[in-house]
Amino acid sequence: MPGIDLHAHTNRSDGTFTPREVVELAARRGLSVLAVTDHDTTEGLAEAAAAAGEAGIELVPGLELSSMYEGSSIHVLAYWIRVDDRELQVELSRLRDDRLRRGERMVEKLQALGYPISFERVREIAGEASIVRPHVAQALVEAGVVATEHDAYTSELIADGGRADEPKHALHPLDALALIRRAGGVSVLAHPGMWGDQREVPGELIQAMAAAGMEGLETDHPDHTPEQRIRYAEVAGALGLLATGSSDCHGTRYDPVRLGTVTTDPLSFAALRERAGAR
Repeated sequence: MPGIDLHAHTNRSDGTFTPREVVELAARRGLSVLAVTDHDTTEGLAEAAAAAGEAGIELVPGLELSSMYEGSSIHVLAYWIRVDDRELQVELSRLRDDRLRRGERMVEKLQALGYPISFERVREIAGEASIVRPHVAQALVEAGVVATEHDAYTSELIADGGRADEPKHALHPLDALALIRRAGGVSVLAHPGMWGDQREVPGELIQAMAAAGMEGLETDHPDHTPEQRIRYAEVAGALGLLATGSSDCHGTRYDPVRLGTVTTDPLSFAALRERAGAR
């Protein structure tokens, strides 16, 4: 049975491996298909595609597009998008610019609360990548404020609505779906069991997204409980969505390295690819 992992990040967003390193790890772990889905950027796809060609792995060009609903992030996985689509790239540029300003404001708020971190260090951690909250969380760990990055996501610090959180620009989920469709891609809702302060994405929103043309639901995810996996598979079936499974690998940001630990059924992948080809 081939291994198909449809959700992985590189150091172009909040992963710790380069695009080439992610692909090479996928080859070592026996994956036949890998989707690189960095947050709000396609900048790592060319390097990943070159490495995938050398390794004999099918690369699915993708991204994880940020959207907002009721003040919390909703992440939409986009596959087989046209990377050169102008409307898509304008939105991604806007999201990245907003992330930079958001990172600055979050650090300012943390400093005002008495926490000893600097924006210069956050930028160093991000490197070439767009600044995202895990970079701020890593700075908090380095400063001794929290023991782990996960501990930074509290109401005192940088959780959605937390004292140091900063609102960000993002499309409504239905508008995100429409943008992906216009760029030739297919859409899957990422980790529906994780939303905001670890609540679940509202069922009515999943239904609305399915009605608006979303193709799939990421039912199997490392942070979903067994009960959630079963329930989301039932939701996908009831709504006519394809069920996918993915590791959501961020390199060494989470221990152990997740790549290939959760995968997508080949029949579901084939159906998803067929829908993309019909665009």
